[in-house]
Amino acid sequence: MKTLFTNFKIIANGEILPQTDLSVAGSKIDSFEQRDGITYDRVIDGRGELYLSAGFVDIHTHGGGGYDFMDSVAKEYNLVAVNHAKYGCTALYPTTVSASEEELKASICAFEEAKSMKGGAKLIGIHLEGPYISKNQKGAMDEKYIRLPDEKEYSELFKLSSNIKRMTVAPELEGAAELGVFMREHDVIPSIGHTDADFKAVADAHEKGGYALMTHLYSCMPLTHRVNAWRVAGAVEAGYYIDTMAVELIADGCHLPPEILKMVYKFKPLDKIVLVTDSMRAAGMGEGVFRFGSRANGYDIVVEDGVAKLMDRTAFAGSVATTDRLVRTMVKKACVPIAHAVKMITENPALAMKIDSEYGFLKEGRAADITVFDSDINVKYTMVDGELVFEG
Repeated sequence: MKTLFTNFKIIANGEILPQTDLSVAGSKIDSFEQRDGITYDRVIDGRGELYLSAGFVDIHTHGGGGYDFMDSVAKEYNLVAVNHAKYGCTALYPTTVSASEEELKASICAFEEAKSMKGGAKLIGIHLEGPYISKNQKGAMDEKYIRLPDEKEYSELFKLSSNIKRMTVAPELEGAAELGVFMREHDVIPSIGHTDADFKAVADAHEKGGYALMTHLYSCMPLTHRVNAWRVAGAVEAGYYIDTMAVELIADGCHLPPEILKMVYKFKPLDKIVLVTDSMRAAGMGEGVFRFGSRANGYDIVVEDGVAKLMDRTAFAGSVATTDRLVRTMVKKACVPIAHAVKMITENPALAMKIDSEYGFLKEGRAADITVFDSDINVKYTMVDGELVFEG
């Protein structure tokens, strides 16, 4: 199958390219031009109005379409991937919550079965968010499953699968430094989140432990605060200050106000800003009551006002964002140029997860993972490995 995308505004490398055509041969990107003498099986015309970019990459999602990865059902993993593909996502990292060792193992095993299933976004690797986090910064996590790093436990988890690619940890915990070393030895990305760490602890974890990514900046981490009479800079300030630290943003228009999104864009290097959904099972489902975490051991939350909340409305419980909404928020509310906002959901997550040799970039010979959308970021086509998995 040969496909020609013609008359598009092509976004790559944080800019709109002068080229307007892109051809696909089979599962690969063939050329940034129409090949002479080739008959295309399919021609998609952007009419000079539509945008085309690399497929959106979500490195932090717990579910969507009514399903959650903690339920540990392989077919439902695939249904989540199909749901997110409707919104331009072509690759994602299934993310767990703090849970028992048995539940984590079941979720990991379900990923192993589901990763080869087709029809939606690719399942690239597993992100373990917890259980080694701060109880003070647990957010929607169930406190009874939060614990200190246990070498026996995490060694067994990593032996179970080579597809664990990232783990969110509170670096101030006893044993977190050793866990950081262990992760680097196993090519796992150490990420800072759900933490009480101050500026110095974050800087030390970054320099000595290889922690180069922050899980949902601002959410579940301290800003400048007082210790006795003295002000101490927090994790958030460290995220701004350390230029080589990538930071996640839940840009759903609810977790962070536009002013904060504008600040991050102004003060962080562009290639260190990563948009994530942090979506739970209710993404794409509308308002109502849903289960946070697994059906068996989770609890009910409510979705209203475009966001998931605890039943007492005291805090958010993940999000119902989709990748298109993230880009739309950055463009419409944070006034970020569309090419820069797209970079935050394509190239930057690939760089943060060190998968940029395969994902996030439009290049000849790469997998044809492509997202097409209009000026309001309404997704028109999602292509994975040269196959259209969604047509709007």
